[in-house]
Amino acid sequence: MSFAELGLSDKVQQAVASAGYTEPTPIQAQAIPHVLARKDVLGIAQTGTGKTAAFTLPMLTLLEHGRARARMPRTLILEPTRELAAQVEDNFDKYGINHKLSVALLIGGVSFGDQDAKITRGVDVLIATPGRLLDHFERGKLLLTGVELLVIDEADRMLDMGFIPDIERIVKLVPFTRQTLFFSATMPPEIQRLADAFLHNPVKVEVARAASTAATITQRLVATGRQDFEKRETLRGLIRNATDLQNAVVFCNRKRDVAVLHRSLQKHGFGAVALHGDMDQHARMAALDSFRSGEMPILVASDVAARGLDIPTVSHVFNYDIPHHAEDYVHRIGRTGRAGRAGQAFTLVGPGDEKSLSAIEKLITTPIEWEGPTLAELPPSEGSSRRGGRGEERSSRSRKVKVRSGGDRQRSKSDDAAEEAAPRREAAPAPQQEETRRPRPERERERDRQSSRGNQNRSRRDDDDAPVKGMGDHMPAFLMRPVTIKKS
Repeated sequence: MSFAELGLSDKVQQAVASAGYTEPTPIQAQAIPHVLARKDVLGIAQTGTGKTAAFTLPMLTLLEHGRARARMPRTLILEPTRELAAQVEDNFDKYGINHKLSVALLIGGVSFGDQDAKITRGVDVLIATPGRLLDHFERGKLLLTGVELLVIDEADRMLDMGFIPDIERIVKLVPFTRQTLFFSATMPPEIQRLADAFLHNPVKVEVARAASTAATITQRLVATGRQDFEKRETLRGLIRNATDLQNAVVFCNRKRDVAVLHRSLQKHGFGAVALHGDMDQHARMAALDSFRSGEMPILVASDVAARGLDIPTVSHVFNYDIPHHAEDYVHRIGRTGRAGRAGQAFTLVGPGDEKSLSAIEKLITTPIEWEGPTLAELPPSEGSSRRGGRGEERSSRSRKVKVRSGGDRQRSKSDDAAEEAAPRREAAPAPQQEETRRPRPERERERDRQSSRGNQNRSRRDDDDAPVKGMGDHMPAFLMRPVTIKKS
């Protein structure tokens, strides 16, 4: 089947041909005719199958007739993250090259003034994240009563990020007679209930089993220790020994770990860039641009980069942390093996990750093979004994405080970000005086014996643990001098 058989306009077909595409993907072939027929569509497909073009191309055809009015967009596309929203805008720029449509992007990190100016002139396509869209609506700068087509993309991600109350509010603001397109890679029961509430007699398009992974991706598990320095060492070994590695995305569960791992990789000579939710929009887009261009071959990211980002040439995905939710595993490894290309995905598994791993294998209904020894076969030198020594060393450093001559205290430095500089030597115990190591009753008996002998030059260290009354046993010399009282 070709794009000409789907009912797309000539302008859209020319743009698709100039982009180098000749045959539609299964989700595009099945969804586009229903969208052109003005039907509600529930699309379910694994990542990397072309869901974005499945609604972008027919929207361009439908928008060729009519014009936008001020503050009243004709179509609305909701995305969970700024990166996904910007990527959809790129698709409209690429496929709408023969159209004179106005597209506005409403995302955080950009001034309200520039966005208000675009909305005031009137836009045919409004691409937005839910929070920023409602901000404009509450400021009185936007009306949604003219929306003819509503697209809710990556619906399951919307659920994970807590956007469902905002989505429900936005759906009530758009006309009831709208056309709604609902796309997702996974379909948990919560999302199914929302689809039943938002869609009217939808056509369900499911080209792959929900929560399935692409057959072109080679998946492997790698056993590692629990401590961060062990995981970082394992990851560096995987990157160095990976075959045909062109570029890679490394996923962490926490934004703090993204920053720490990014600095660690840079310190060891790897070209890496970071991407997480706490970065401002300019830094996030600069990081993505440097990764797409090949300037930085490694992208260390949180799950903000796990959904829908279209970077077709990603050869490897490394799960530094096993995801808490099994569905996130499908989205993460879906960054590689896109558009029929081969890809490799490695997941680091440490002690305590067994439950999350079991949930992933249950979701994808396929056991994942181990690369090297399994977690149960992990040598003790790389497991518990090594972790125990490390923990003792850190605890001893955290308790140890050195006192300088000026009375200042020297604080021990954290090794979260730069612990790989050299192997750590086990901290030696602080030298202690022999007297302080004696049991307390023995010290008290020693003081009694010295007091009975009348020893006035006893060391002060013996009095460290006993309260001193008056001047103690030491009599200052000036008080021993005889006093002469003159007679009046």
